[in-house]
Amino acid sequence: MGRMRQEEIWRQEDLWDVEAAQRYDTPGSGMFAAQVLGPTVDRLAELAGDGRALEFAIGTGRVGVPLAERGVPVTGIELSRPMVDRLRTKVDETALPVIVGDMTTTVAPGEYTLVYLVFNTISNLLDQAAQVACFRNAARHLAPGGRFVIELWVPELRKLPPGQEAVVWQIEPGYIGLDTYDVLRQHVVSHHVRYGAGKEARLTRSPHRYIWPAELDLMGQLAGFELESRHADWSGAEFTEDSRSHVSVYRL
Repeated sequence: MGRMRQEEIWRQEDLWDVEAAQRYDTPGSGMFAAQVLGPTVDRLAELAGDGRALEFAIGTGRVGVPLAERGVPVTGIELSRPMVDRLRTKVDETALPVIVGDMTTTVAPGEYTLVYLVFNTISNLLDQAAQVACFRNAARHLAPGGRFVIELWVPELRKLPPGQEAVVWQIEPGYIGLDTYDVLRQHVVSHHVRYGAGKEARLTRSPHRYIWPAELDLMGQLAGFELESRHADWSGAEFTEDSRSHVSVYRL
């Protein structure tokens, strides 16, 4: 069995276990830094308007909790029970209901003006059919004219010369992040290496299927969406050929 085919048997339920949930929250830094979280919540609150919001893969509530605190009624869908357990230490079921299940098929009660999926999470679905099903499930929940928002990274294939399979995408004190690519299947394995002053290091890995923006747009069309806007970040920076990620807003 080839390298990437072996990776494909990993289950998301196993990846997002109790240990992952415990280390996920980093209050005030990383994904939880005010300069990251603030513009995200501001933009989603604007898009939700006076309606209800549904977050696919809500996790520990990094975005859903502060969005609910802004007065937006938020419901979540989340596959990982340990992630939901951690969310419950922050807010109860009455304030932020969560349905445990797969974001490609699980149905939340009611109708929404906004469905959103942040921080590259659609790439956790490891085949194209599942990613299209995610779009269709978003459409299923939305009122006419509702929006589906996706935050996703742009695969760095321009950094891959012939014969090279890996890209180092981040280096900082105590951390190295690199991705290994299988360009035939559009698969990536992200490797996260964390280390201290000694010789020991900790490695964690996660599999993904990368999506080009144009392919993402076609997935939206198959589910009845059209692209309304695309920016390089939550603050509305211009999306260019050098952008490493994008925030795409689809309208039903």
